[in-house]
Amino acid sequence: MTMLIPFAALEPVSWKNGGGSTTEIAVFPPDAGFDDFDWRVSLATVGADGPFSVFPGIERTLVLVDGHGMTLEIDGEPTLLSKADPIVAFDGESRVEAKLNRGASTDFNVMTRTDRCWHRFGRRQLDGDSTFVARADVTVLFLADGDSLELCSDDQRINLVRFDAVVIDPDTTWKLRAEQGAIFIVDIHYYDDENDLEHEDGAYE
Repeated sequence: MTMLIPFAALEPVSWKNGGGSTTEIAVFPPDAGFDDFDWRVSLATVGADGPFSVFPGIERTLVLVDGHGMTLEIDGEPTLLSKADPIVAFDGESRVEAKLNRGASTDFNVMTRTDRCWHRFGRRQLDGDSTFVARADVTVLFLADGDSLELCSDDQRINLVRFDAVVIDPDTTWKLRAEQGAIFIVDIHYYDDENDLEHEDGAYE
């Protein structure tokens, strides 16, 4: 079932260490905690240098939305998250230390539990009308940039403003209408066979 998630209706939760806050956009199963979710999508504001939480058994993708990003030291190896390189994927078990580049950073975060499902992340620039076909078990679209976006299918019309998201079912064709902007696309795939954990990694445009 297609579900619109207005960002204005969501509440940020401050981190215990005071270094930032996280706004949960969507999680499955609904109301799942950190120990039992299959997948989770959120938006975080990082306001101070410090460590990331450790999530064993989780695959993560982090994408810069606003700000100048940060340098992440992932298991001792530095990785720059910036406007030039806005995406980084890493294992939730990794030890990660963040150092802000210039001021606070707002980041889009995707997490999937590796023994249940996996995800691919993509971006699309919007400039006029285009078509989008949902191609995963679950697809989340997030309006990362731009004032508004209209999604139309044969029987639905949905309007988004910046930072709104929509969860859509597979095998649905949508017309996207926006003057300009960008959407993030999160495709979540469940394993057909729980013993077969191989999948194709990587981001796509």
